[in-house]
Formats: sequence, structure tokens, C-alpha cells
Amino acid sequence: MKFLGIIPARYGSTRLEGKPLADIKGKPMIQWVYEKVLTTLDHVYVATDDERIKSAVEAFGGLAVMTSEEHTTGTNRCLEAMDIICKELQTSFDVVINIQGDEPLVHPEQIEALKNCFKNPYTELATLVIPVTESIDLENESEVFVTFDKNMKALYFSRMVIPAVQGVAKKDWMQHATFYKHLGLYAYTAEALKEFATLPQSMLEKLERLEQNRWLENGGHITVGITKHQSIPVDTMEDLERIRTYF
Repeated sequence: MKFLGIIPARYGSTRLEGKPLADIKGKPMIQWVYEKVLTTLDHVYVATDDERIKSAVEAFGGLAVMTSEEHTTGTNRCLEAMDIICKELQTSFDVVINIQGDEPLVHPEQIEALKNCFKNPYTELATLVIPVTESIDLENESEVFVTFDKNMKALYFSRMVIPAVQGVAKKDWMQHATFYKHLGLYAYTAEALKEFATLPQSMLEKLERLEQNRWLENGGHITVGITKHQSIPVDTMEDLERIRTYF
């Protein structure tokens, strides 16, 4: 199968403007992401709506395409980018991997785990989760949590900790259940990406501000893969300082 990696990156952010260009140990954050996934994908592009990001990517030798400022989700930006890239390269791809530009700890093995989900010919859309190992993550408002069934199909994504443990103090929840947080990585067949991006925003998507719920609410299936590699999504200045400390 032919895989295309796309990193949606926009300059505007309500909580941390310009975060793709935020410096981490002498490199912009988007460069850390790009260089890590390039080790496992033959084709990687940054899809942006800002010339500053495009220039930064090209400065470190990366590939970038300009997309519309009107996109409300990374999925829609990925679709436009895919169309542009396929036209430029005069080829097509079986699967598009949507890699978040604010996940500088992304690991090549995570990309491989996503690719492996498509060994099942019925997989249309896949994503990754990681078991929570530190109770502090249950208090982190930047995290997204997910529940899934015994067949590794996602049931729901939420910014609240799910499932809830009734009758137990939250500090003790991890003694009673394994919680999974969602990583900002998606992979779609080209057909599923086109369908997903053309669906209207759903109620649960708007309430949680999580676009993956749009697919579930319309009856779609999301295959879940489990990774052991930790990640810290950068949504706030506190997240950025935590990443800088980690590096």
C-alpha cells in the first residue's frame, strides 16, 4: 500500500498562537515532527495556510503545500492537501496519515502501528491510544480520552476522563480501571478521507471539539491501535515548557 503523511499546521491558535514555529532546543516544533515521521514514510508534506510556516518548513528542507484558510479541521485540510499532492506527483495513495504538528514526541513506531491497522482490509480509519500510567494525566485538560470495544473499535472520544468510576474518589480511579488517552494521529483510506471531510459537523463533534466523533456519530468505525510511546500534545504555554524540559 502507498502511504502519504500529511502534517496539518496553522499559525492561528486560540491558546498558543504560532505554535508550529515554537522553538524547542533550536528547532521549530514542526521540524521535530517532520523529521521523525520521515524515517518511516516516503512521502511527507506539511499542509498549512500560513506563509511563515511554509517558509520555515522549506528552510529545513521539508515539503509544504498551501491550503485554504477556511478549513475548520485538520481532516478537511488533509483532503485539500492530498488532492494538491496527487496532482503534482501525478499519482494516488491508498492511505493518508494525518500527523498532528503539535506532537513533537511522535515516534516512528507509532506510524508503523497505524500502517499495520490497514493489514485488515476492512479498516477505513485508524488511530492510536496509549494507556495512562500517571494519575496527573487524568487532570490534564489538554488530554483526550477514549473507550473502545473488544474488537478494538472506538466507542467514544471525550475531553472528560472516560469511563467514570462511580463511588470512588478520582485520585483512586487508576486502581480500578485502565484509562486510555488518544494520540493525535489518524490514518484514512483515500475514500474514507473524502467521505469524512464532506460530512457536516456533528453535534458531538461540536460539543467536544473533537472531529473524530463526527465519523462515529455517522455510523463509521475507527480501528484503535495501542502504542507504548508517550506523547505530550502542545496546546498551551505550560505544555510547551513541559516539552522543553523533557528535551
